[in-house]
Amino acid sequence: MKIKNVTIAGTGVLGSQIAFQSAFKGFNVSIYDINDDALEKANERLIVLKGRYVEDNYGTKEEVDNAYNRISQYTDLAKAVEHADLVIEAVPELLPIKQDFYTKLSAVANEKTIFASNSSTMTPSQIVDFTDRPEKYLHLHFANEIWKLNIAEIMKHERTSDEVFETIIEFAKDIAMIPILLHKEQPGYVLNTLLVPFLKAAMQLAADGVADPKVVDKTWMISTGAPIGPFAFLDIIGPNTPYNLYKAWGDQGDELSAKVAAWIKSEYLDKDRMGTANGKGVYDYPNPAYQTPDFLK
Repeated sequence: MKIKNVTIAGTGVLGSQIAFQSAFKGFNVSIYDINDDALEKANERLIVLKGRYVEDNYGTKEEVDNAYNRISQYTDLAKAVEHADLVIEAVPELLPIKQDFYTKLSAVANEKTIFASNSSTMTPSQIVDFTDRPEKYLHLHFANEIWKLNIAEIMKHERTSDEVFETIIEFAKDIAMIPILLHKEQPGYVLNTLLVPFLKAAMQLAADGVADPKVVDKTWMISTGAPIGPFAFLDIIGPNTPYNLYKAWGDQGDELSAKVAAWIKSEYLDKDRMGTANGKGVYDYPNPAYQTPDFLK
C-alpha cells in the first residue's frame, strides 16, 4: 500500500508540524480538530511554519505556499478521514481522550485506513483495543521541529501487520524522516526513554532552587560539548506534553514529578511562555541567550 492522503487529528504544536511537513513533501493533507477556534490557532501555526521553513533555508516561498495550499481543515471527523490512507493522531496526551478518539475514529474511517498515534509516552497496547483494526494500528512519534530534528520512531505491537509496519517506514522516509524502528513496546520509545529523566533532573534543580535554569544549561554545555542544554531543549519541545506527563505521575503519588509539574505550570504555562512556539520560554527567541558568545564564559 502506498500512502497518498494523510489526516492529522489534533493540531497542536506537533500535529501542525506533521501536517505541514507531509504537505511540504507532496501529500494531500487534511487536519482535524474539535472546533473552529482550534483550527484558527492551527492556521496561525501553519503560517508561522511557512516562515520557519524559509528562514531555515528548508524551502522556498513558492514551496511553502504550495504546501500550505495542500492542507484542508475540518471539524467533522468523518469528512476529515473520508479519503485517508493514514490517520496520525496527535490529540492531548491523556489516555481517556485518546481512547475516546479512537472509538469515534473507528466508527467513521474507511477499512483501508492505517491508524498511527504520535503519543509521546503511551504504548500501543494501552490504546489498540479501542480501535477496530489492531493489525493496522501502531505508533509513529516525531521530535519537535521535525523538519530539522527529523526522526520518526515507529513502534509496532504484537498484532501490527508486517505490511503496515513497512508501509509506515516508507511513509517516514517519504516525508524526509529517519525511521527509528522499535520491534517491541517501550514507553517513551528511544528518545523519551533517555530524555524524560534527563529533563526531570534538570527541572528538579530549578524547582528546588539549587541552580538557575541558565546555569544548568551552561553546566551541561561546557561539560559535554552539547550545543544546547536541557532547558533550551524544553523550550523546543514546549511545556504542554512534559506538564501532562509529570502531572499524571504526580497524581499517582510521585512527589518529585508533582513538584516538576508545578514548576512547569508556574514558569511556563501561567506566564504564557510556550517555548519556541511563541518565542518565549526560559529563553527569548529568535536570539536565545545560549547562542551568544558570552553565554559559556
